[in-house]
Parts: sequence; C-alpha cells; structure tokens
Amino acid sequence: MVVEAHHHRSTLKQKNKPFKSHHATKSALKDIAKGRTARQSTKSPAVSTVAQARLNRRNTQKQAQATKRASLVAATRIFNGTDGAPRIVAIIPLSEDVDTRACIQALGRCVDEEIHGINENKNIWAMKASRFKTSLQFLPVPFARPFAALDAARAADYTLLLLSPTIEVTPAGDTLLRMLQAQGLPTAIAAIPPTTTENLDAKARPAVLKSLLSFIQYFDPAQRRVFDLSASADSLNTLRALAEGCPGEVKWRAGRPWVVGESVEREEDGVLKVTGVVRGGRLSPDRLVHIPNHGDYLVSKIMSAPLPRTKHSRPGGMDVENEPVLLAERVSSSADSLVSTNVADDMANEQTWPTEEEMAGALQSTGEGEVPDAKKGTTPRRIRRIPKGMTEYQASWIVDESEDEDEDEEREERDGEERGQIDEDEEMVLDDTLDMESERKSVVAFQELNMEEEQKQLISWRKRSQEEQDAQAFPDEIDTPQDIPARTRFARFRGLRSLRTSPWDPYENLPGEYARIFEFEDFKRTERDILRELEDSGIQPGTRVTIFIEGVPHEASLPSESPFVLYGLLKHEHKKTVLHFTVQRNTECEGSVKSKDPLILCYGPRRLRVNPVYSQHTRGGGKGANNVHKFERFLWHGTTTVVSVYAPITFGKQPCMLLRETENPQTPELVAMGTFMNPDTTRIIAKRIILTGHPFKVHKKTATVRYMFFNPDDIQYFKPIQLFTKHGRTGHIRESLGTHGYFKAHFDGPVNQMDTVCMSLYKRVYPRWSENWTTLRASSGRDDEMEE
Repeated sequence: MVVEAHHHRSTLKQKNKPFKSHHATKSALKDIAKGRTARQSTKSPAVSTVAQARLNRRNTQKQAQATKRASLVAATRIFNGTDGAPRIVAIIPLSEDVDTRACIQALGRCVDEEIHGINENKNIWAMKASRFKTSLQFLPVPFARPFAALDAARAADYTLLLLSPTIEVTPAGDTLLRMLQAQGLPTAIAAIPPTTTENLDAKARPAVLKSLLSFIQYFDPAQRRVFDLSASADSLNTLRALAEGCPGEVKWRAGRPWVVGESVEREEDGVLKVTGVVRGGRLSPDRLVHIPNHGDYLVSKIMSAPLPRTKHSRPGGMDVENEPVLLAERVSSSADSLVSTNVADDMANEQTWPTEEEMAGALQSTGEGEVPDAKKGTTPRRIRRIPKGMTEYQASWIVDESEDEDEDEEREERDGEERGQIDEDEEMVLDDTLDMESERKSVVAFQELNMEEEQKQLISWRKRSQEEQDAQAFPDEIDTPQDIPARTRFARFRGLRSLRTSPWDPYENLPGEYARIFEFEDFKRTERDILRELEDSGIQPGTRVTIFIEGVPHEASLPSESPFVLYGLLKHEHKKTVLHFTVQRNTECEGSVKSKDPLILCYGPRRLRVNPVYSQHTRGGGKGANNVHKFERFLWHGTTTVVSVYAPITFGKQPCMLLRETENPQTPELVAMGTFMNPDTTRIIAKRIILTGHPFKVHKKTATVRYMFFNPDDIQYFKPIQLFTKHGRTGHIRESLGTHGYFKAHFDGPVNQMDTVCMSLYKRVYPRWSENWTTLRASSGRDDEMEE
C-alpha cells in the first residue's frame, strides 16, 4: 500500500513579489513600466556623470568659440583685400587747434602710404593699407559743424575723435558728443594730434593722456587708451585698430543699405549718378532712397562699377577696365511711389451750412443776381480778430488751420490785463481779392512790428519761466473768464468720469490732417513681413555700383562740407502718419520747452522741423482701457515723456533726438533724446483743464461754491460733470443759487472750509504738420529765388 505525501492547499501558499526580469522582452518591459522612465539622480556620485558633464561644458565652449569666430569672419569678410569695401572712418575734431590733415598724414607716414584727395580739398580721402590688406576712407569734418559730424558718423564704421592736449573741449563739443551718443556712436578711437615738445613737455604727456582718457570714458566707457599720433608706434597702433578690428554694429542701421558717394555726377536729363560701395543691407531699385536734407527719390537702375585691375603685377602693368553691367532695374508694378500723403476727399466730410462767401461765389459763377442778406446768426461770417495796429496785408498771413486751437491756448495763458486788451482789438472782414493774392504768394517780405506789439511779444516771452513754475505748482488749473460764457469758451471740452476707463471714440471730430495720413491695420505684422523681405532681393553689400536717381534737385549735387550719402528706405517708409517717441530731457538743457514749440527731430537718416505735443508715458508702454493719455504742457526734467508728431513711417527701434535752434545755426541745443515707440493713430492725447471754486458756505456734506462760474446758464450746462476736491471728496452740482454763478453741491463726505472744489474738462489735441529740415545753403538759395 502506497502512502500519499502531504500537500498544502494552493490558496495557503505564499508567492513573493517578482523583482527580476528573467530575460523579459522589450514589449514586456514596456508594459511593466507603464510609461515611466528612469531618471538619473542629479546627486549621484558616479564618475561617469561627472566626466560627461565636463565633456558637455567643453563642447559648449567650443561651439561658442566657433560661432564667435564665424561671426567675426563674416563681419570682416566685406573688407578683405585691397579691392574689398573700404573701412569708413569719420574724423571729428573736438578742439579748434586740431589739424585734421596732419593727423591723417601721420597715419599714412607710419606705413608709407599715400592719402588720395587730401591735397585736393575733397570731402573723402582714400588710402590703401597694403600692409593690412585693406583700404580706408576718411570723412573729414570741419570744427564746430555738428550737423556735418552727425552725417559723417551716421555712415561710418569708425569714429576717430581728435582731442587737443592744450585746449579743453568746449561746451559745444560736449553737446556734440551727447548727440553722437544719442544717434548711435560707431566704434570710437580717441587720439591727440602730432605735437612738438615745445607745446607739450614729455614729462607732462602721460598725465595729459590720462586726463583725456578720463574725459572720453564719460561718453564712451569702452575706451581703454588715448593714442598719441606724435609717436610712430602709436600712429601704427591707431591704424592697426582701424584696419584690423571688427567695427561694432550700430543697431538702427542693421539691415538698412547706405552708399557713400565716391563720385557724384549730374546728367543733362536731370538724373543723378552716384558711385560707391553698398553697405549695410541689400539695396533694391524698387525701394526709394533718402538723401539727407533734400528728400526721398526714385531709383531708375543700378549698374556695376568695378575698379580697374592691373593685368600684370610687374611695374608698368596695363590697367584693364571691366565693362559696367546692369545689375537691377526698377519694376513699376512692385516699386514704391513718391506718394507720401492721401488726397483728402472733402465730399466725405459732414455737410455744413455754406458761408456768405461761398454763396456769393456760386452766384457769380452762374450769373444770377445778389442773394439777400441772411438772418442774423443763421450764416457764419468770416471775421477774424487781429491785434490793434495790424494792417490788412499783415492780417492776410494769419493761418486758419489751427486758429481755434491756438486761440484756446492763448486765452488760457492770458491774465486779466491781457483779456482787457482783447476787447480793444479790431474786427475786420477779409477781402476776397486779398485772399486770392495771399494764396498765390508763398513768401512774405519782412515787415517790422510797431513798438507796442514788439513790447507785448517780449513780455509774453519773458513770462515763460513763470508759466512753467505755475504749471508745476498748480497743474492744469485755469481761471474761468468773466467776459465770455464758460459754455462758449470751453465748448470743445468734455467731462470724463475717469481718464483711464471712460470711453472715447478715437475717430470722432478728427482734423483735416488725419485725412492725409496712413494707418496700419497691424503694425507689428507689417514690420515682420518687411524685415523678412530684406533677405530675398537686392544688391549684395560690398558691391561697387552706380545708382541712377531721378528728380534730384541741382543743389543736391553741389559740393558741400558733408559727404554725399544716400540711404535705402524700407517699404512704406515714405508715407506719413502719426509717430510717437519716448524721450527724456537732456539734463544740460536749460529753459522751458513748451508743447508745440518749434524743434528739429532727428531719427534714422531724417531731420524734420516739427511742433510736437507731449503726453504722459504709461509704465510698460500700455494703452489702458481707452488709449487716452494726459497732455503735458511742458517737457519736464527727470520723467519719460511721449512725443507725438506727423512724420514718415519708420521701422525698428530707431533712436531720436530733439534739437532747438539758437542764434548760431551751427550750435543747436540738445533738448531731449529717446527711441521710436509706435505709429498709433488712435492714441488720444487729452488736454486737461481744471476749473476751481471756493466753498463759500459748508454744512456737513453740502457746500455753497462760488467763483467757478459767473452765470446760472453755465451751471446748468456743466451740471452732469462730477466734482472733486483737493482733499479727495467727490460730488455733484445740486442746483444754482442766484444770478452770480453760486451753486449748491453735495459730496460723499464732510467738506472742509479750506478745501478747493474742482471740475476737470478734457479736449483732444493734435501736433502740427511737419516739414523737411534743410541746410542753410539750400534754404537760403530757395528763399532768394522766391523773393526775386
């Protein structure tokens, strides 16, 4: 008989958790992981991890070195060889005793090279530095010519700043350095001219160089030394820095083409031929070119202009000239036009009642009889107020475009004595024949004002400093006039519950200039598309070409102290719109800078005469809920302000400067500097005025206010607008009391007897139309022709 072995039940058997794969397949491992991946611990002390990290660091450093070396080679490839693009150097003297010619000759002597054009009074000097296998172009600038210095530095790769070891830099030189800094200073090199031991002792020379280095580092902290051109070693080091270094990139010029005119010729048919090397970005004949101080013009074609080459390297070898080849020609279908403004459609405006002059003109054209006089108040007469003592001829030159707006500003600034003089002004109905004659003429001969009017203007000019102090102490506060109803005087103003959130339609009651400008649907998208197109078509940088430009005036081809430089514009950069710049006022600028004062705006290659308006800058550049920003009457120190002007469109972060002309045209005053913000036509610049009143009687939350208005009709007109006090209370007008402008107001809390009741009113303001700034030579010649 067989005895069976004892067996446990299977349900009681213990099964341990499997922890080994036992040669599992990849799919089995993936199922077991369920998507989880093993992450290596960062604190693992494994030797392999440390070695891998070291290899990664070395590889990253090697890649960075290779990238930097490749960018350096790409940046200097355009200058390689004596036939490559010349390095452009702007020579700017900062003292009167600096001899520019002697400094450049010292650079040529250290390598035994000849300076071409230095003895021919040309504005471009050329030198081939065979030792460094490159060529140089020097743009000499006369002393105390800031606009010529700015033009030369704008097109240069390097700026050679010449300092005097014996004479200090004048305040005009300090201002010029600030202008160069604001415009975008190319790679700067400081040096002193060759001096003898009689003028500068050898022992004192190191101390002088150290002092000049401290001065120049205030404007350019990257400077490490000031070269002494008296020593041949320093002259060679200066030339080596110019010929072998990599010039720093000026940000606003990136991707923009420009050409320094080596030769400028004018053909009989008015076409200007400019020969030079394309620099910067690609140059396309379909885009317009800008000639500083003259304007924008069309390019008809671009042809190659190769340098003559020597057939044999032996002395006396024959020069072989290559034939010029047509590189590109303008295509009318895709080229930009010279249209900068829209043509306003007067029929799209609101229809108003015709004036008596329009009706009389219509009857004269049809041959019908005279029209009967209209009832009083139904037809507007064309009547102007002119100062006492002004003739009809002088009155014909009063501009109508901003008459209402200027009249509002003048009335806000006048005191009681000046208001009394307004009543003595004469009213005159202007003659039609005089208007026709004034429209045909564009320049009026100078006529001296009488002593009374001259004294009045002098007093108003001297009051500017007092106005600025009042604007700081009592911002936007004005007195309600007693001789004019407030509802008439402030008819163009409105009340807002909140400047930041109250709705305001940006397309209502626009001036006539808004019918002439352009507006972008999406500026950022347009900018991206245009910058992307730059890399596709055009002449490569470094190519020597001849550009044929149409319609250039004769004075543009005349020789001047500034080099002839033309700049290629991007698409749409000829069209005008409303541009906004963020600026900060120059700390060295003294005096008041009032809104709509005439200034010179410099941005990119352009200079414009503008009358800008200033507004507050929102932190971060935001627009807020309604894109309404408060108008600033003055350009204040220590704050960032937005400047708004009518100007041609620009793309990118363009630096800008605001200059103010002085008695000497060659010593402008630097007012402010900043950068381009955006071309927003819907930005509302709201001018605020505050009407103030005195709480005559106070009872808890109710007060009787006087001196804010002077008749009950004005109180009824402004009743819906909210009141506030300087101590933070808000309220509304309840009812009018009496006939002298007293009213009862109720506030949200107890009112103090020493408080001031205020009411804010707002009006949208606009800048004035801008014009191109021209040099003295061009402008004076044009004025002489008109006067003849």
